Amino acid sequence: MQKIVLIRHGESIFNLENRFTGWEDADLSENGYLQAKRAGAILKKNGYNFDAGFTSYLKRSIKTMHFVLEELDHLWIPVEKSWRLNERFYGDLQGMNKDDAIAKYGAEQVQKWRRDPNEYPPAITRDDPRFPGHDLRYQDLTDRELPLTENLSETMDRVLPFWNEAIVNAMRRNQKVIVVAHGNSLRSLIKYIDCLTDEQVTQLEIPTATPWVYELDHGLNQIRHYYLD
Repeated sequence: MQKIVLIRHGESIFNLENRFTGWEDADLSENGYLQAKRAGAILKKNGYNFDAGFTSYLKRSIKTMHFVLEELDHLWIPVEKSWRLNERFYGDLQGMNKDDAIAKYGAEQVQKWRRDPNEYPPAITRDDPRFPGHDLRYQDLTDRELPLTENLSETMDRVLPFWNEAIVNAMRRNQKVIVVAHGNSLRSLIKYIDCLTDEQVTQLEIPTATPWVYELDHGLNQIRHYYLD
């Protein structure tokens, strides 16, 4: 049996302000910092240690990983960062207060944008300051990889190659792995691992900074999963 730990980043400033975040690089809130430290303490109490970590290009995820590993005294382990683990790109909703979005578009439509795997939020244009092509960290991405908007299915399409090529390879080398990412990039992974339907994944809520443990067999098929809390 092998275990892998998935963690959604701690509360961000945009979470606190009830705003759509996406690829906007919102920092952790004060509570998010404490949540990340607590997640590390829970893992330490339960005897977890790791050989490799994986996270996104966004600071709320990177910092959560740092504080978790600091609690474990594991800051020395290699941590690979990838844009493929970024949050879903929310297009023109990014930075908007969710209540304002509901007032403008209606609660039903906003819920579809948030949860329906095939629904696209309104797109931005390439001259929008939020377009990731303006950001140095994404300078090596192709035009096709740079999003203007994104649905959950497309998030899954970019997450799974990294899962198979990087994370699964680490586990096949018997490395103990921790992944710190985002609500929708983790939702994509869980949908894949648990073979969830589109309807089931719409109901999936992932709390911030709470370790989600998968126990996998030697073929890396799920045996069971649970939260450590």
